[in-house]
Amino acid sequence: MSMILFACVVRVRDGLPLSASTDFYHSQDFLECRRRLKTLALRLAQYPGRGSAEGLDFSIHFSSSRDVACMAICSRQCPAAMAFCFLETLWWEFTASYDTTCIGLASRPYAFLEFDSVIQKVKWHFNYVNSTQMESSLEKIQEELKFQPPVVLTVEDTDVANGVMNGHPQMHLEPAPNFRMEPVTALGILSLILNIMCAALNLIRGIHLAEHSLQCYLYLFYSPARTMKVVLMLLFICLGNMYLHGLRNLWQILFHIGVAFLSSYQILTRQLQEKQSDCGV
Repeated sequence: MSMILFACVVRVRDGLPLSASTDFYHSQDFLECRRRLKTLALRLAQYPGRGSAEGLDFSIHFSSSRDVACMAICSRQCPAAMAFCFLETLWWEFTASYDTTCIGLASRPYAFLEFDSVIQKVKWHFNYVNSTQMESSLEKIQEELKFQPPVVLTVEDTDVANGVMNGHPQMHLEPAPNFRMEPVTALGILSLILNIMCAALNLIRGIHLAEHSLQCYLYLFYSPARTMKVVLMLLFICLGNMYLHGLRNLWQILFHIGVAFLSSYQILTRQLQEKQSDCGV
């Protein structure tokens, strides 16, 4: 009989489900446990890294680190060390597959649903592979649990989420993504100034003015498909300067193309800031 029945990956700061396993259990007790797990996911930021909520037939276990948490519903016969070893393995698999920027920008539930196949493989491994093959990992987790026991929650803890009580469901309001870029560097400021100079030199040529203006915009603000836009813009600038070869000397052309390459490099290396954990959410 399977001891790990259901698993999911959620974002800690707001409880947004990122991925989950497909389950085929439809008993009333299991469905009630699923409801409690979803409620608990909204409060993970308030708890330490590991915790358990015991039920009559099932147990909920969670393990979180940084902005990602893995949660599981297990049978009461499942040892805590095995459950937390499973969750830790799942956490490593997920964080190795998706970077923090993708996780932070996820705006809809189950944005990484394709990870379900990995969850199923890891779940099958822990349910059916001989435990002697995992002895070293289980011993390590057991030692950690001795020195730092998981927080034990009551049924009431899973029924209350963000002040919502008596069975009234909470509406999940997902804030609009805030695309905040890293601070502007000194070299970035220089590239902006040079782009403005190039734009000023091309006031009578509207297309070139637009190109350098767009480069300034791409550097200052986040834009989807940024890499493709930068490559196309760089190509247009190079082709435009080749077309104007008869009207400009070699140094002027090299100056414009050099500024374009510098700006492109600054745009591609300026990344989004990693979002901070909003513990009050």
